[in-house]
Amino acid sequence: MIVALLNQKGGVGKTTLALHLAGAWAALGRRTVVIDADPQGSALDWSQARAGAGAPRLFGVVGLARETLHREAGELARGLDHVVIDGPPRVTALARSALLAADLVLIPVQPSPLDGWASAEMLRLLEEARVFRPQLRARFVLNRCAARTVIARDTAAALAESQPAPLIARIGQRVIYPESAAQGRLAFELDPEGPAAAEVAAFAMEVLEVGR
Repeated sequence: MIVALLNQKGGVGKTTLALHLAGAWAALGRRTVVIDADPQGSALDWSQARAGAGAPRLFGVVGLARETLHREAGELARGLDHVVIDGPPRVTALARSALLAADLVLIPVQPSPLDGWASAEMLRLLEEARVFRPQLRARFVLNRCAARTVIARDTAAALAESQPAPLIARIGQRVIYPESAAQGRLAFELDPEGPAAAEVAAFAMEVLEVGR
């Protein structure tokens, strides 16, 4: 399965979600690679920080920020269980290529009406891609969600009425995510029994179910 994390709005946490999704699947024994299709190269930076810290390799990270991504991703996926694409932060030909490569698109949004409005262009591109890939599936992911806040509840309620539907699993606004990223680690490595580990595991399992 090839999963692409895409949204035209930057700063919604695509890289954090991509790395944790790949890490959770790798921890289950799934052969997984992350394609860094963001010209900023944040996933590659994380991989280099991990290697520099001497941490064990969980999954590969490959830089492939090219408009030929939809052709090359399929070749890369051979022999793997999953490929996770960390997409670019803007609507570009590269984003369109990532859509054509994917079996499932995850659209991260934060608890804010602005994020919902910013996703409109992404949804238009999704419909364009379905002309060529009618079976392409998509889900919203509520990310950086502060618990028990009115705006988080309102955003979740608005997404519940939307198409595509949101995942049930949500990812919280937690300090452990940037802390772990700075070390080239994942949140569940720093705190295996913590709330971040639990929500990442739920997120990864739900994406597997949706992708079947």
